Amino acid sequence: MRKILALIILLIGSYFGYQQVDSETGSGSPQNVTLESWQSGDQVRGRGAVVRILSDDNQGSRHQRFIVRLDGNRTVLVAHNIDLAPRVAGLAEGDSVSFYGQFETNQRGGVIHWTHKDPQGRHVDGWLEHAGKRYE
Repeated sequence: MRKILALIILLIGSYFGYQQVDSETGSGSPQNVTLESWQSGDQVRGRGAVVRILSDDNQGSRHQRFIVRLDGNRTVLVAHNIDLAPRVAGLAEGDSVSFYGQFETNQRGGVIHWTHKDPQGRHVDGWLEHAGKRYE
């Protein structure tokens, strides 16, 4: 019983600890946040065009990497863990990609990661969508 209660508390804390932001409408929970005000740790949703495909990051967990241009000409790096989720198949420059993941700021615009399910259930599940298929 204690384990179940601890799990429920952990899940509730995880849910309320992440800010969900929609880059297309600027609406989010628990407050209204725009794309320009994304902060590290925000759980964000958005869509953009792939402007560059990068080589995979094979240090530690493997990540498929590509750069997406969002509204307002902002670019972000998407780092998709391909040890935990399938690689986005057939991805090419100019393709539209939707995402739901965690934002981390950096000097080049930011990174979107956690675009997959958390096998340990401690983080909000993320995803990528490309050509009508969801990768999570």
